[in-house]
Amino acid sequence: MAHHIVKKAGDMVFSTPVWFDGYSEGYTADYSISEAAGSVHTGFRVSRLEPGGRVGSHLHSFEESFFVIEGDLVVDTPDGSVAATAGDYGLIPTATPHALRNVSDGVVTFAEVMVPVPRERFDFDTYRVGPVPQSDPIVIDPRDPRTRNYGHISPENMDPDNQTQDKLAQSASMRTALLVYSGISVKMMIDSDLGSDQHTMFMVQYVPGGFAGPHDHPLEEAYLFLEGKALGVFDGQEYVLEAGDIAWAGVGCVHEFRNLSEDGVVRWLETAAPQPPGRHSYRFRRDWTYLENALALEMGPGGKDSNE
Repeated sequence: MAHHIVKKAGDMVFSTPVWFDGYSEGYTADYSISEAAGSVHTGFRVSRLEPGGRVGSHLHSFEESFFVIEGDLVVDTPDGSVAATAGDYGLIPTATPHALRNVSDGVVTFAEVMVPVPRERFDFDTYRVGPVPQSDPIVIDPRDPRTRNYGHISPENMDPDNQTQDKLAQSASMRTALLVYSGISVKMMIDSDLGSDQHTMFMVQYVPGGFAGPHDHPLEEAYLFLEGKALGVFDGQEYVLEAGDIAWAGVGCVHEFRNLSEDGVVRWLETAAPQPPGRHSYRFRRDWTYLENALALEMGPGGKDSNE
């Protein structure tokens, strides 16, 4: 049974989410990953806010994170207002009142992640509240503890050669570590260290020739492709994925990726919900095929133990 979603950028349809109808101006979204689409843990949408647009003060019974793709977004919370631009991201903890506004002359485009998935039968678990105070927004600075629930990432952060102390925004630690393996680089963005309880968000990059073989997880993953061209295989179905495309793999969906670019990287934003367990968050088919073959040799012809 197929348990995945792939949506091409050209197929997205933007409209005002029903729970913000009459409570926002100039705000539209393509809600690609939802309970109605088959997701159990993850809500994911690409949103747009027009110049002068706003989303009124509200809170959720889920935690929410965002990543700015382009433009300038102001996020208001009781802790103050922040100005988020392309490459900035942030976490809105569960039950935190917040509002959004666009005070720039251009459209802001951003991804929104909601975990656990909003439920339509409970009005999408969203509650309107009184106005959140607006203040002069401060710029997101990863080194400033006043913006402790926010961060910034750029393509340069995915380069292993840029991981020296003088080039890191924050002092070197596991918090700033870049995981590199099999032509793949992974940089954590939102996790428990940033205050998240329900999900993680991270950036993934494949160099030319980089690939990950067939595997699945005990969690859901969502992907927003930002750069390059990748081959994605979900439940045995092949897709060519490019900038602006969205994909989702449910629990048990066997999937794999390969960089199709001969001379460039492929890069995407990825989320996991719930947060990965400490062990066995990956189940690679090749590892269990190896065991299957080893057991066949041990058992010998007819399935008997060769030591008998």
